[in-house]
Amino acid sequence: MTAQLLTSISTEIDLAKLPQHVAVIMDGNGRWAKQRGLPRIEGHRRGAKTLKEMLRYCKDLGIKTLTAYAFSTENWSRPTGEVNFLMSLFEGLLRKELKEMEEEEVCINFIGDISPLPQSLQQEMRHSTERTKDNQGVFFNVAINYGSRNEMVKACSAIAQKVQRGELSADAIDENTIAQHLYTSASGDPDLLIRTSGEMRLSNFLLWQLAYTEIYVTDTLWPDFDTRQFDLALQSFQQRDRRFGRVK
Repeated sequence: MTAQLLTSISTEIDLAKLPQHVAVIMDGNGRWAKQRGLPRIEGHRRGAKTLKEMLRYCKDLGIKTLTAYAFSTENWSRPTGEVNFLMSLFEGLLRKELKEMEEEEVCINFIGDISPLPQSLQQEMRHSTERTKDNQGVFFNVAINYGSRNEMVKACSAIAQKVQRGELSADAIDENTIAQHLYTSASGDPDLLIRTSGEMRLSNFLLWQLAYTEIYVTDTLWPDFDTRQFDLALQSFQQRDRRFGRVK
């Protein structure tokens, strides 16, 4: 870790007690743009820059996994122009940032149903996943066309088909069985969820995986969520008493 990074981190953060998996609901891009008299797409563009900065910060701190809610199954109901811009933004960022992600040892993975996405975007996603699959610096899950209820329905369907084929006994199904059939099977559950812009809901994000995750909500809009704001979230996380239902 560089001296510059160490001096930027609050002394109240214990580097030995950091969450190993952070999930973020990046809310407030549109409001950020509106407050400045800008089109909503400018908020998304600035939000993408913030996400890049947070990913690099996670890597520098030693946080192993960052999962970002980029586009939900409900976001298709937004204006067509905004949806098209987001698809184009995702594709352009993958092309532009791939070389840097490789250099920084980022392993990128996409969670969600990618089948409705533009074919060119799907191709870039597969290419990025393949090129970075062996990287170990930081694991980056991008939730795109993701909905947690849909994820669980797909998991149940896959398990039921295995039972029908005789590959699995119904009596053998447990929590681990379901977890292994979720998009996040290789990542484990988040330790910390951060939601920006003050909204107090999960918005169909990682409903199964967040069962014992610590939740941090800030009024800060996502484009303004900088490393100092992240430090505050980490401080809050380290003040929590994570009992997982037990009594000490």
